[in-house]
Amino acid sequence: MSDRLRGKVAIVTGASSAGLSWGNGKATAVRFAGEGATVLCVARGDGARETAELIAEQGGEATAHQADVTVAEQVRDMVEHCVAAYGRIDILHNNVGVDRVGGPVETSEQSWDDVIRTNLTSQFLTCKYALPVMERQRAGAIINMSSIAGIRWVGAPSISYASSKAAVIQFTQTVALQYASRGVRANTIVLGVVRTPALEGWVNSVSDDPDQVWRHLDESTPRGRIGDAWDAAHAAVFLASDEAGFITGTTLVVDGGMSATIGI
Repeated sequence: MSDRLRGKVAIVTGASSAGLSWGNGKATAVRFAGEGATVLCVARGDGARETAELIAEQGGEATAHQADVTVAEQVRDMVEHCVAAYGRIDILHNNVGVDRVGGPVETSEQSWDDVIRTNLTSQFLTCKYALPVMERQRAGAIINMSSIAGIRWVGAPSISYASSKAAVIQFTQTVALQYASRGVRANTIVLGVVRTPALEGWVNSVSDDPDQVWRHLDESTPRGRIGDAWDAAHAAVFLASDEAGFITGTTLVVDGGMSATIGI
């Protein structure tokens, strides 16, 4: 345990736990706490409780909070709860996301709306309510999760997912520039293929030989392996820390070099 985030209060959305599996939000919450932050672990269901308990077992400080971050009233209550409990919000890390495969013809309006609301509107709402707190403090760091699907064709016509992740990048840059003189930074992590419970579920559902799929994904990555939740978490720690104090309005691509190749 070190002190890169000592004294900071962080909200991590999508911090739910799936048993021994590690999603991006869960890993980031644990890493934030390991660096000294007090973490409000947020999830729609009760899954964040296990993450908060794990942090406590490791000597960190965290509490679980149940909220659907696509619902404005619940986001407002989440922010008010954090301020009431800890007095401030130094870090907002948005991890909630969902993917749906399909092009514009195959995708239903309901599916489109669900993905946009989950991936993009949730970040709008958390920023809407957290930014006034950070502005009063004259300090804060926002980290929003995007994907290489927002900047590259990744082999599947996930039109709603790709559109939402592209929008996240420009949304974050707009926030960064508006609030740069007010002490608030905002940056985007553009994540590549990462082995998470969600991806494992998808691979198992589409292939009779999941190991072959994993080998193919590893071989498609210049680093020779796909990422994991800790790769995302390490990047988030850096962007949340004072070491990144002069970094705002940018995208940090964490993909093992995949998006730099000619074709994926």
